[in-house]
Amino acid sequence: MAKILTLCVLSAALLMAGCVSQQKYDESQQKNAELEAQYKQLNATMGSEISSREMHIERMQNAIKVSVNSQLLFPSGGWEMSTEAKTSIAKIAAILAPHQRNKIMVNGYTDSTPIGAALAAQGVPTNLVLSQKRADNVMQFMISQGVRPDMVSAHGFGEESPVASNDTAEGKAQNRRVELTIATPGG
Repeated sequence: MAKILTLCVLSAALLMAGCVSQQKYDESQQKNAELEAQYKQLNATMGSEISSREMHIERMQNAIKVSVNSQLLFPSGGWEMSTEAKTSIAKIAAILAPHQRNKIMVNGYTDSTPIGAALAAQGVPTNLVLSQKRADNVMQFMISQGVRPDMVSAHGFGEESPVASNDTAEGKAQNRRVELTIATPGG
C-alpha cells in the first residue's frame, strides 16, 4: 500500500512538473500573436521584393526568418548597402522597431568564390570577414532606423550553410545572402 501511495505521489508530481501556468501560457500566446502580426505585416509591406525574388520571408516556430538576396543589398565584392537596399531594410525596421520586444539576429553568408586581390587590399582577407562586414553594415543601418541596439546582433558565417550549389552562378547568387531572424525571447 505504501508503494502504491508513493507511486501516486510521484506520478502526480511528474504530471504537475509538465504543466505550464496559465500566465506563462497566456504570455506565450501573446508573443506568438505579435510575431504572427509582424510576419503578416512584413509580407504585405515587402511584396515587391518578395515577388522579384530578392527576399523570402518564412514563419518558423517562435521566429520569422527574412532572407535577403545580396544582389539587393550589396554590389559584388562590397559591403556598403545600396540606396535600394537601405529603402528595403528601412521598411523592415519600421515594422520591427516600434515597441520592439523580439531579438533580431543579422547573419551574413557568401558563396565559395575566393576573395580577390582588390578586397584583400581593402582588409578583407576571407569570405568570413566579408560576411561579417555585410552583417554589421545591415545591423548598424537597422539601429539607425530605430531598432534597439541591445536587441540586435550580427554574425558572419562566410561560405558556411549554403542553400544551393556553388557550382552554378544561380546557386552562388542564392548563397550570397543576409538573413534576419526575428525571435521571441527564449524562442
